[in-house]
Amino acid sequence: MAALERLKRRADFLRVADGRRKWVTPGLILQTLARAPEDGAADAIRVGFTATRKIGNAVTRNRARRRLRSAATSVMARHAAAGFDYVLIARAETPTRPYAALIGDLEVALRRLGTWHDGS
Repeated sequence: MAALERLKRRADFLRVADGRRKWVTPGLILQTLARAPEDGAADAIRVGFTATRKIGNAVTRNRARRRLRSAATSVMARHAAAGFDYVLIARAETPTRPYAALIGDLEVALRRLGTWHDGS
């Protein structure tokens, strides 16, 4: 299981968005971008989480981000391809969607973007 690193800088989020590779599901949006070898840590999986004000108030946005972090920890640590940056964006359904459906959404998005890895 690979350890997940966090994307924290706005420039990293914008770089992933400029890559124009995303998949939209009812519970989340997943954006991905392959990292250049000179960026270092080619075997790392870097993940960022965001929720806009369209989702709701601060409590709702924080709940959505927590649910996305939990889903990413359980799915991406095992099945996300290394050497990529990922951004998970909360949608209106994220805070209330059943957790199993949220996990399924993330798995579908990884497969559709071609970054699914059958790990341990």
